Amino acid sequence: MPESGHIDLEALPVLGRLAPIGLEEMDSIRLMNRVDTKYLTDEETLVGILGDAAEAGYRALVTNGSRIADYDSVYFDTGGLRMYLDHHNQRLVRQKVRTRRYESSGDTFLEIKRKNNHGRTKKKRVLIPPSCFGDFRQDRGACEYLAANSWFSPDQVFPALETVFRRITLVNPAKTERITIDTCVRFINLRSDRTSSLRKAVVIELKQDGRAPSCMKGILLSHRVKPVRVSKYCIGTALTDPAVKSGRFKPRIRMIEKQINDKISI
Repeated sequence: MPESGHIDLEALPVLGRLAPIGLEEMDSIRLMNRVDTKYLTDEETLVGILGDAAEAGYRALVTNGSRIADYDSVYFDTGGLRMYLDHHNQRLVRQKVRTRRYESSGDTFLEIKRKNNHGRTKKKRVLIPPSCFGDFRQDRGACEYLAANSWFSPDQVFPALETVFRRITLVNPAKTERITIDTCVRFINLRSDRTSSLRKAVVIELKQDGRAPSCMKGILLSHRVKPVRVSKYCIGTALTDPAVKSGRFKPRIRMIEKQINDKISI
């Protein structure tokens, strides 16, 4: 359940102005090997962005009759938080391991994301039993998949952080880019039991395969929304674990607080 104070995006007429696209058609633009650019804004600004996107012909993914879908992810890391620290220490080549449950379909995946030194992100995933969402290590097939596609073995990683959020997914008319818009982002640290959230902050991610022209970049710029490097896993960990090394992420946290005019840090 989202925190109180959020804009009810589903009740806004602008969301209905975005033409629908179904999951089957979306399959052609999964962009599993892509360049990702992230942006940060707030819910009030998002309303204007959605209006401009509708005017530009962007379409919104519809599942179960809704243009907003609920997501739940569990990130795994080593006992020493190797994956978190690789990102914090600006290692260019790095991985993240997570399970993700798509609430609209009930499908659950083990996903492995690898970023190379050219800034490209490649994601691999495999379907796992829903009962293994909280800990994929219960499933032999998932363990074999991790061992074959990751630097880490199943006995090296543990559940670290759960992220819960609501997502709008847009597609441009040419189907050359996909935009994910995450709102109501909440964190549950599975090691410290602390919780936090991004409150009314919105994380937008533009996913492109190649360097095709992007109308969305112009829309975001017109609303003074600029690219920013931000990781939900890393920000969530920094917010919920006072003992973790977090110096590099503190300016990001302050930037989020300034954007939403609210405090999210401990």
